[in-house]
Amino acid sequence: MTPDSVLDIGQRALEVTVALGAVLLIPALIVGLIVAMFQAATQINEMTLTFIPKLIIVVIVLMMTGPWMLQVIMNFTLNLYESVPEIIG
Repeated sequence: MTPDSVLDIGQRALEVTVALGAVLLIPALIVGLIVAMFQAATQINEMTLTFIPKLIIVVIVLMMTGPWMLQVIMNFTLNLYESVPEIIG
């Protein structure tokens, strides 16, 4: 196992992590910005007003993209397991 192969595996793992995380975080960020603009316009400072919409959108996005996310992580794991003989020997 060379340092290059370790770095390659780590890079692919980070790419998968960022892709899966971004799918959930970007919609939550957009909803948070919209709610923050609404709060600034109406001067309502209620903490649950920001939390509940973000929670709802994350659940909806997770329901919609869950199968794709599972497929991505399964493909990464299977490719990693299949490359073990090449990495070792």
